[in-house]
Amino acid sequence: MLTETDLADLRSAKNLLENPSLAARISNVIGAPIEKGLSMLPDGANEIIITTTRKALETALDFAISTMDDEPQQRSSDWLHKTFAGVSGAAGGAFGLPALAIELPVSTTIILRSIADIARSEGESIRSPETRLVCLEVFALGGSASNDDAVESGYFAVRAALAKSLSDAVEYMASRSVTQNTAPPLVSFITQVAARFGIPVTEKAIAQALPALGAAGGALVNTLFADHFQNMSRGHFTVRRLERAYGQCWSNRFTTACDVGCCVKSRA
Repeated sequence: MLTETDLADLRSAKNLLENPSLAARISNVIGAPIEKGLSMLPDGANEIIITTTRKALETALDFAISTMDDEPQQRSSDWLHKTFAGVSGAAGGAFGLPALAIELPVSTTIILRSIADIARSEGESIRSPETRLVCLEVFALGGSASNDDAVESGYFAVRAALAKSLSDAVEYMASRSVTQNTAPPLVSFITQVAARFGIPVTEKAIAQALPALGAAGGALVNTLFADHFQNMSRGHFTVRRLERAYGQCWSNRFTTACDVGCCVKSRA
């Protein structure tokens, strides 16, 4: 059975993974439903966002963790990364969609570094190929539709959907000292992550395209963007830490063997 401390951590992870969606949080800040901003995006904006999102993930995978040391369980610097993300978001708010191709790779790299920082604080080795890709996987956890159940659709289903491509990409990275983003296993994994990540990126782009926001509003939106994925990351890596500690479910109510993650809803 879980200790009281670990049960409290599990409850905290569940709450983080069930946080309101990015669109809802942005709507609360700007005082209007984010869907109203769809008309602000020019023709061809979706194609720009898809292309930019994929390139941002490829760039972030190469650079975000390269200067970090591998000392697990250090305290993560969440506010520092949110501050840097906010600064990069000021450019997006000042120049709108045209700035996305420049701003998004920067903010994605900053957020991925923050995700890795949180992973390290939860005992992950950031030099591990698996951990590096699981950090990237966090970006896929933020794309649930507003009517989805946050745990079932926004977390467990996404992990299951990515499991095969993640495993193939980890195997590829573990067998090579140099990572090539054009390798089929990594292309497949990044493509799946980008498809989910593109949803909150579009929501961010819509908010930053609103004329009333400007640079200050863009910084605020990007801070929310960073905070959203930090929450997903903290919940995700807490569950992974408990999976390492407890392995299979401890409750006889489950008829098939599964990891501790599937117990979040019932135990927390």
